[in-house]
Amino acid sequence: MSPARIQWIALTTIVTKEVRRFMRIWQQTLLPPAITMTLYFVIFGHLIGSRIGEMGGVDYMAFIVPGLIMMSVITNSYANVSSSFFSNKFQRSIEELMVAPVHPGTILAGYVAGGVARGVGVGIIVTLLSLYFTQLEIHNLLIVVAVILLSAVLFALGGFINAVHATKFDDISIVPTFVITPLTYLGGVFYSISLLPDFWRAVSMFNPILYMVNTFRYGILGVSDVNVVFSLAMLLVFIILLAGYSLWLLRRGKGMRQ
Repeated sequence: MSPARIQWIALTTIVTKEVRRFMRIWQQTLLPPAITMTLYFVIFGHLIGSRIGEMGGVDYMAFIVPGLIMMSVITNSYANVSSSFFSNKFQRSIEELMVAPVHPGTILAGYVAGGVARGVGVGIIVTLLSLYFTQLEIHNLLIVVAVILLSAVLFALGGFINAVHATKFDDISIVPTFVITPLTYLGGVFYSISLLPDFWRAVSMFNPILYMVNTFRYGILGVSDVNVVFSLAMLLVFIILLAGYSLWLLRRGKGMRQ
């Protein structure tokens, strides 16, 4: 069997295992974000949005939908890889994969693809739910697809790095709780940063999630508080950096070889 064939079999096996894993426990992976986002639509979009009216020149419900979709993609892409890879590391099953003739890039690509699959899957569910509350017309389909996939890949890589460095199960919840969640809420999901004072608007520009949310919002609604081209370039740069660091960790076997 050729080396390329071996890598392909390994990749498809890891991806299939990851997809089956989150589909098998859909009550924990797919249902909770759907319920949570529905509550956001009802409370923020319907109840509060009816008093606000418009935001950024569009209906408030339509304004928050892209941010909520992106929030679900980010959190689920990250959570899938961090929990799955750490579980395999904790059970020592990852050691078998490390000694197999599988390239580190193949291992990384398999876990990232599984995270992207869950993130995009939840994003589709949230999008379908949002259609009950508002009408969406895609402004630029290419940008919508690009920013969703790039954001999912970026946070799947982040989840992988978190899992590698984690030494106990509590460690994989620290970053989502104290980093991702605050940055998401401060990333322009529920408001336009044009409403902020100059100082806080400048501070918000250092929040990477702001660029993802606004670029996705531009793809759907055609409105954005940031430069779309710069946002996509930034995502590519961060993906390259995190992918390089992840491959370096895999080659070293840090936290994986006992």
